[in-house]
Amino acid sequence: MPSATSSSPGSPEADRFLRACRREPVDRTPVWFMRQAGRYLPEYRAVRAGGDILEACRSPELAVEITLQPLRRMPLDAAILFSDIMVPVAAMGAGVRIVDGVGPVVDEPLRGEADLRSLRSLEPEADVGFVLEAIRLLRKELTVPLIGFAGAPFTIASYLVEGGPSRNHERTKALMRADPTTWGRLMELLGGMTTAYLRVQAEAGAQALQVFDSWAGALDPEDYAEFVLPVMRTVFAGLADLDVPLIHFGVGTGELLPLMRAAGATVVGVDWRVPLDVAWERAGLDAAVQGNLDPAVCLAGWDAVERKAIGVLRRAGGRPGHVFNLGHGVLPQTPPETLERLVDLVHERVEGAT
Repeated sequence: MPSATSSSPGSPEADRFLRACRREPVDRTPVWFMRQAGRYLPEYRAVRAGGDILEACRSPELAVEITLQPLRRMPLDAAILFSDIMVPVAAMGAGVRIVDGVGPVVDEPLRGEADLRSLRSLEPEADVGFVLEAIRLLRKELTVPLIGFAGAPFTIASYLVEGGPSRNHERTKALMRADPTTWGRLMELLGGMTTAYLRVQAEAGAQALQVFDSWAGALDPEDYAEFVLPVMRTVFAGLADLDVPLIHFGVGTGELLPLMRAAGATVVGVDWRVPLDVAWERAGLDAAVQGNLDPAVCLAGWDAVERKAIGVLRRAGGRPGHVFNLGHGVLPQTPPETLERLVDLVHERVEGAT
């Protein structure tokens, strides 16, 4: 079983992911998985033991342990910090709980301008110092790059307005369209949080940054361009001087890929709904892309996983700039052994080499 420190700094394995993000030649296609540290691992369930996830995120030592767990099993090309997109929002004054089987739940949803007063600006060093400590500790352990992350303003806003996960995001869209002044102030507040939170993660040692806009696919291109794109441009402009890869990922965003690229990210994450080569053309061939195997395929037999993964690699065509990933996070029912075999497959296929 490989250890989390099986590669030496400066080796091809150590910078394969970063080189691909910069669209530079790599010896093998790099691979990591969203939610690669999570409930599909028995060792994760053992250390969590049903405890509160936000409290787990506030323990640097526990966050380090959980981040390292998947890398002890498989030679992944990057680690992603164990945390949650609601961590900084909770620090800003939102009454947030993470409910098993549901997700983030906000006790007092935001309904109008008056409710904005309950939220304050993020003070990263004071509010999320435990995240920064976890990053510093991980950099001492890891020889593959560490990815920091944050939730995008629209997705965070949706949780705050809806009070939890939503199928249609009707309250969010109603606020956005009916009260654009309040919406603009909310986007400004959350955009500032996202930028500040990501900046301090990079300054603490994160070598790439991912913005998760999980619910952006609920919007049509016109609404995205009017109500979301301006704040995303501000976020990525505020990170551009850091000289780290900036990854922009959303679910159901096939029609938004050109706009997401226009926001300023250097890597565009792609879910499974659009073939990778089509998505790459939409995002622009001057961008790197990340994706995009359907996570549900990993619950099928290995033959199905192998066939679909090879299809993704063939669509990438060996072009520089492809990071293999799932089209969303690892599902809790996924056998760890399937992901272990998948990592080996991606590393071995000639379609992914350049």
